[in-house]
Amino acid sequence: MKWFARSPRNRYRHRLAGSDLFGKLSDRDLRTVEGFLHYRSYLAGEVVFDAGEIGQALYIVLTGKVAICLPGKIDRPLAELGEKEFFGELGMLDDIARTAQVRALLPSEIAVLYRDDFEKLMQAHGVIASQIALELARHLGRRLRQMLLQQGRAAEQ
Repeated sequence: MKWFARSPRNRYRHRLAGSDLFGKLSDRDLRTVEGFLHYRSYLAGEVVFDAGEIGQALYIVLTGKVAICLPGKIDRPLAELGEKEFFGELGMLDDIARTAQVRALLPSEIAVLYRDDFEKLMQAHGVIASQIALELARHLGRRLRQMLLQQGRAAEQ
């Protein structure tokens, strides 16, 4: 029966639950967050955002794979991200221009959380937004420690 079919948003909510960013939220909280998300589809090779653009959103890969590349170096990605991974978090937090390009490597479905929507989430659902912000802070801390470790290794060589 058609009215029992799962909607695409229910399918996405399940995928959001497996991500580091949303993994600790309850199903009820995920439904709340879902109301603030926008969904986009990208073809393989399509640019999600370009270096130099002003950041304004966080992106969560639902299906597919993306590459993060420095300008002019699309053949040597800095990173490749797949399902349940996210990127663009600094763009959601500040108004600084993007330093890298993100391009879909495979056909990809991506959930987008714009800064304005995150601010609305903070105002209306502070506990949920604070849980997301805490996971963002932990993620940024892990990334900083990883960069420092890599710099330390490079200095030893």
